Amino acid sequence: MPTLSDLAVSHTALDEAGLEWMHSLVSDWQLLADLSFADLILWVPLQDDSGWIAVAQMRPTTGPTVYHDDVVGTVVAKGQRSLIDTAWAERRICREGDPDWSSGVPVREETIPVRRSDVTASRRGEHIPGRYLGVIQRSTNLSAARTPSRLELTYLQSASDLAQMVAEGRFPFSGEAPSMVRSPRVGDGLLRLDRAGRVTYASPNALSAYRRLGRGADLVGAELGKVTAMLCYSDEPINEDLMLVASGRAARETEVESRSTVVQLRAIPLIVGGGRIGALVLIRDVTELRRRERELMTKDATIREIHHRVKNNLQTVAALLRLQARRLRIPEGREALEEAVRRVGSIAIVHETLSHAPEEFVDFDDIADRVIAMSGEVSVPEAQVAPARVGSFGVLPGTVATPLAMALTELLQNAVQHGQPQRLDVIVSRGPERLSISVSDDGKGLPPDFDLDSSTSLGLQIVRTLVVGELSGRLSLAPREGGGTEVTLVIPLPATL
Repeated sequence: MPTLSDLAVSHTALDEAGLEWMHSLVSDWQLLADLSFADLILWVPLQDDSGWIAVAQMRPTTGPTVYHDDVVGTVVAKGQRSLIDTAWAERRICREGDPDWSSGVPVREETIPVRRSDVTASRRGEHIPGRYLGVIQRSTNLSAARTPSRLELTYLQSASDLAQMVAEGRFPFSGEAPSMVRSPRVGDGLLRLDRAGRVTYASPNALSAYRRLGRGADLVGAELGKVTAMLCYSDEPINEDLMLVASGRAARETEVESRSTVVQLRAIPLIVGGGRIGALVLIRDVTELRRRERELMTKDATIREIHHRVKNNLQTVAALLRLQARRLRIPEGREALEEAVRRVGSIAIVHETLSHAPEEFVDFDDIADRVIAMSGEVSVPEAQVAPARVGSFGVLPGTVATPLAMALTELLQNAVQHGQPQRLDVIVSRGPERLSISVSDDGKGLPPDFDLDSSTSLGLQIVRTLVVGELSGRLSLAPREGGGTEVTLVIPLPATL
């Protein structure tokens, strides 16, 4: 399905500011759909003004839908949808008198002109209406209609106020997109406030949330700001956002914590005809969500501490091996221990990086650069080889980083010690599904009868085990054009990256 941006760019005359306003509207119009118990379709004039194209659609979570199929991308000519044409031409909300039965169920149709405001002026607290951008078609399925309750009447009145704000260019709020990962929705809990910030209606879920915070009495008639401030009373200064949100004076979000309960609040000031008539406050109990987040933070901290201790232990082992190597008089034994020190050191580098990472993912470029620098120290002074990296590894999970660091250490160490090159490059190419790494040098090259499968080199055996066995990748060695050796690793990337 094409996106709003795709349709707007290819079929309409919306400019960048208009498209941004439409994105803001669509990101938050679930609120209007739920309060209206209705489907919403956003129509924008075609570039040649010959008709309309549906660029976005929203179904309600509070009632039955009218459109079971997607209508995004549908084009209608001028004159086919009279309510849309009228709302656009007369710049007003239009309502049809009788239900439409053409789809087999009674549907009430309304259209709301969409107007944007001057964003710069809105950020200064001023409202300067801008141009009209399109029309929202609001379709309500009346097949399940019944005598409305107080909740439904409050929802519908709030939807009417919000629709008027859309027509006046006052909704969505400029620069005030929902800031939290999961903002409260209508069904989570809703409070309606008057101009003074007093509660005129509280949904059952909203009442339950405040009872868990410690409010025993009814909320209707109470000043929500004062009630909320008393519930979260402490020696610390009251959060300014809390009072602004709880009184409905600003389009913001905040959280209230009391008696081990955490409640998320979102305020939507209702401004119609240039005056503030009240506000909606959406409420969601996020106690369990915050508890799980704290558990995850504790778990992450524990994992980072484990990585830190593993790194310390590995560095201790490397130091002991280094001391032992200095005491050995047999060159072969000393060389073997020094190789072990470098292998342990490469693993320690990964664990050190993971100990600072908020998740089990690391920027492997930093690890690779440290491993490359460490391999350069192995070369004899007269060789003066300075390994270099070309390309970026990017972010990798710890399960890939550890074996890859060890494999890279072995390849660089082998190239420096046995190839005696003047140039050594690590060339990286990352695609969406795989990571390709080439380690090339201009050294002695491979023996004429070299065979990877029958090679007795411990370093290559380690690399093969790591790349093929642990990383499910491919390993190949070939003569480099112009002399030397080129080793290629191809490693599949996890689907989560």
